[in-house]
Amino acid sequence: MPCCNLVSSGRPSSLRLAPHSDGCANGGAITLSDLARLVGGALDGDIDGNILGIARLEDATMDEVSFCALREYRGHLSGTGAAAVIVANDFEPPRDVRDKLAFIRVDNPYLAVAQVVNHFFPEDEFPPSIHPSAVIDDSAEIGEDVSVDARVVIGANCAIGARTRLGVGCVLSEDARVGSDCHLLPNVTLYPAVVIGDRVVIHAGAVVGSDGFGYATEGDKHVKIPQVGDVVIGDDVEIGANACIDRAALGTTLIADGTKIDNLVQIGHNCEVGPNSILCGQVGVSGSTQIGEGVLIGGQAGLNGHLTVGDGAMIAGGSGVTSSVPAGCQVGGYPHLEASRWRRVVAALRTLPELGRRVHRLEAMHAGEKEEEE
Repeated sequence: MPCCNLVSSGRPSSLRLAPHSDGCANGGAITLSDLARLVGGALDGDIDGNILGIARLEDATMDEVSFCALREYRGHLSGTGAAAVIVANDFEPPRDVRDKLAFIRVDNPYLAVAQVVNHFFPEDEFPPSIHPSAVIDDSAEIGEDVSVDARVVIGANCAIGARTRLGVGCVLSEDARVGSDCHLLPNVTLYPAVVIGDRVVIHAGAVVGSDGFGYATEGDKHVKIPQVGDVVIGDDVEIGANACIDRAALGTTLIADGTKIDNLVQIGHNCEVGPNSILCGQVGVSGSTQIGEGVLIGGQAGLNGHLTVGDGAMIAGGSGVTSSVPAGCQVGGYPHLEASRWRRVVAALRTLPELGRRVHRLEAMHAGEKEEEE
């Protein structure tokens, strides 16, 4: 489950349309009833009027909506000024707000929030342009309506698809391929022969195609094994800031369609990550590990090399995965255990201090009994 809510964030507390001089919103104002239809929800309440934005529960005003997807945020409802709150279909509001607030009831509040934000703030459109400081090899193929920002370097035989944007300082080494409608943010580096699909977003500082970490040991020296494979990134993939995806020693490191990779993730050489998987921040995947479809890996989990993680598996944050994980299995801990067993181990660990004291008392009693017998 996503772990966000519009409360206590370091970001601006309101995502709101700027008004024109006549007081109307920038073309994105929408009535509450139309907003409910937009997200496929049902409006529960008699309020209707123009909505200009979305905000945190504690910051929302009468022309904004908010949302409450987690039970622990119910306490914020009594103080919100929002016109309506997006909630799950089975959400039961506290009694003190039932008659004061309107609710938009939906199957998936997080998806509804994404739809609302996209309505008010559609993705920016950038006019096609090539900055004069960009360095582009004559052999590179640049598609229609591409935007190339300052100090971008595009090497020999590269190809850039239509409507793709390359942010400041991006480097595309020779033979790199980037599909259509992609966005590479500042200082992304693609090593030679990296292939990027369509509609891919790569955040600032990410490196795709750097050498895999492979060495042969000879005596007291480590001899580098040349990494001559490549990296292929599928369509609709998002790669977080400062993530690193290593090229294969031989063959291909593959990130399949729809997968989302968070900041500071390391993926080793020859790994394959299946479609629509999620790898959270600081995950490390050692070389040649195969990750299936729809896998969820929590932050700071580490996976040994040459393993298989089956489709739909879930790995808890901070886990150390030392052997393959079957499809659909949930695991956690270090070394990893099946999730229910891991929770029992954690519960038992909490009792260890008291258990130690009890053992100490029993030992003292036993020692006293022996002295009396003697």
